[in-house]
Amino acid sequence: MVGAADEVMSGPMSEAARRHMRFTPTRDATAADSARAIELSRQLRASLAKYADTAAAVADGYRMFMPNVKTQRTFHFTNYRHAFMEAFRFDPEKPTSILYERAPDGTLKIVGAMYTAPKRLNVAKLDERIPLSIARWHQHVNWCIPKRGDEKRWLERFEGMPLFGPESPVDTRQECDKVGGRFFPTAFGWMIHANVFAGDDLATIYGHDH
Repeated sequence: MVGAADEVMSGPMSEAARRHMRFTPTRDATAADSARAIELSRQLRASLAKYADTAAAVADGYRMFMPNVKTQRTFHFTNYRHAFMEAFRFDPEKPTSILYERAPDGTLKIVGAMYTAPKRLNVAKLDERIPLSIARWHQHVNWCIPKRGDEKRWLERFEGMPLFGPESPVDTRQECDKVGGRFFPTAFGWMIHANVFAGDDLATIYGHDH
């Protein structure tokens, strides 16, 4: 499930994929919001600079997700202790994941970080972490996935589209029951990417081609 979510979030999203996404509401930006987001980006860029080499990230407890898949558009190096602690606090210097992309020379180049938050957090609490007028947190919702023991069904397609996962036309419990799957109203908690090495523009830093 995590791999499927990562894949759909690593590039422009299809119309089907958008049906499985929930975003925090938009708000009018204020000067204070912009200043806070800029300071957060500066702080994160400074703290992540030491992870330009993935070996440093590994030494600090980050592990590459799906290391056998070499064609990922964005590589997530995740610290599962940090992911657990995100449920209780927000530390800009200790993100859930550090994000890398494959450079033309084959090396992994750092692009930013991913923060997570528990699904129970309301928008006011999310705004305290990163201003919602600048960045939109997202959730993966209304997923139908294969039942346990039927993992091979991940490859099934219907009218040219995946039958299961974040790009499936199936987005209700009733439809999922009909195809013999398991339905998840919410697949994960809240997530947000901060691409602080992509530039200084806030729209670039907090944008994901949604």
